[in-house]
Amino acid sequence: MSDQKKPPSQISKLIPTYASRGENLEIPKNQLPEKSMLPSTAYQVIHDELRLDGYSMLNLATFVTTWMEDEAQKLINETLDKNMVDRDEYPQTAEIEQRCIRMTAELWNAPDHENAVGTSTIGSSEAAMLGGMAMKWRWREKRRAENKSTEKPNLVMGANVQVCWHKFCRYWDIEPREVPCEGDRFTLNAEETLKYVDENTIGVVAIMGSTFDGRYEPVEEISDALDRHEKETGLDIPIHVDGASGGFVAPFLQPEIKWDFRLPRVKSINASGHKYGLVYPGVGWVIFRDKDALPEDLIFHVSYLGGDMMDLSINFSRPGNRVVAQYYNFLRLGREGYTRIHQASQRVALSLSEGIGALEPFDLITDGSDIPVFCWKMNDEYARNASFTLYDIAEKLRERGWLVPAYPMPQNRHDLVVQRVVVKEDFSMDVAQMLLQDIKRAIEFFESRPQNPPKTEGSHFSH
Repeated sequence: MSDQKKPPSQISKLIPTYASRGENLEIPKNQLPEKSMLPSTAYQVIHDELRLDGYSMLNLATFVTTWMEDEAQKLINETLDKNMVDRDEYPQTAEIEQRCIRMTAELWNAPDHENAVGTSTIGSSEAAMLGGMAMKWRWREKRRAENKSTEKPNLVMGANVQVCWHKFCRYWDIEPREVPCEGDRFTLNAEETLKYVDENTIGVVAIMGSTFDGRYEPVEEISDALDRHEKETGLDIPIHVDGASGGFVAPFLQPEIKWDFRLPRVKSINASGHKYGLVYPGVGWVIFRDKDALPEDLIFHVSYLGGDMMDLSINFSRPGNRVVAQYYNFLRLGREGYTRIHQASQRVALSLSEGIGALEPFDLITDGSDIPVFCWKMNDEYARNASFTLYDIAEKLRERGWLVPAYPMPQNRHDLVVQRVVVKEDFSMDVAQMLLQDIKRAIEFFESRPQNPPKTEGSHFSH
């Protein structure tokens, strides 16, 4: 069958129509071309294909930063060739990384931020795994010192954790003890935590900014409960805070909340610089409370790049330009700038959630009061006779370019389907009103078609 008669998914060649006039090329899609082509041709072929992607500003599913200032992009372009691991060759980039670590440690109230212990990573998932590994190593060392078994370690966390924690438990052979949702409780709390911990618990993961609904988990309450538990049992169980989304929000919007190193039981924190740290992907950060919180066994010393380089990471080579971009934001914005930007995003979230919550078919679950993220569900009474579900709304909005995910809540509440919006810096109040109008039009569309069969599932969505 010729390519002209094959369905689009089976076409094996691309034929650029105007990339370079007078040039008639057939470009294989799944193997290297035999011949070279002009730079402009290669650019145009890829440029045209990428137009099929969604417009990032309308992607309200992603937490990832979708806009940076021109000066930041210029710095990123100027440092594209810098490998973060080559600290001897790029000593100033390495120094900038250390400044970012110290600044972040100070932001999270580390006891001695001038001598902060931590590293940049390729993303928050790697940072979370480093924090998890430190918990396992410390637990194992303590058990060996007590001549006790180091088999069957477990990690306690809510069922709402991001998938990186499932990966961590599987890759490092740890029993995941997930606290399921119950009723209207979708996050971990102090009472439930104590039901799952024992002598084999390497630690508890508490989330500042759940990806499912944007809520902060009560880290201080969990810490206080574990303090009482230690007095009763002698078990000293550490906390790792997954601040992937909220680590760069709470210090600016809710500085009164104690969730960080002000709590002695918090030994490590991870965050995504490429979420509310306002940097393009990918950069993450993990900070340890002090040197005692990071087992020496997790640190590697390498010499073949020149000098004695300390390496604390799972990935080796990684881009230095995102670290430079993080430093740009820290200098450019400061506390005042981060506060102003996140306050603006939160105002948009609160306004939009109020508008959506006022619509008859919907009930709010969260409103954006923690991080600028909120979600809603179908009103139970309205849903009984509705000709649509949130999956239908999500699909209808996609016709207008909006990516507003609909998905089931975690374990024990898979019956509850919600829709969620993540408000970022480039999502203005004006654009939010456009979304609200399109949601209203989608409702009107389905209400005018009472025979429409409601969707019971949607496209797969990853948190």
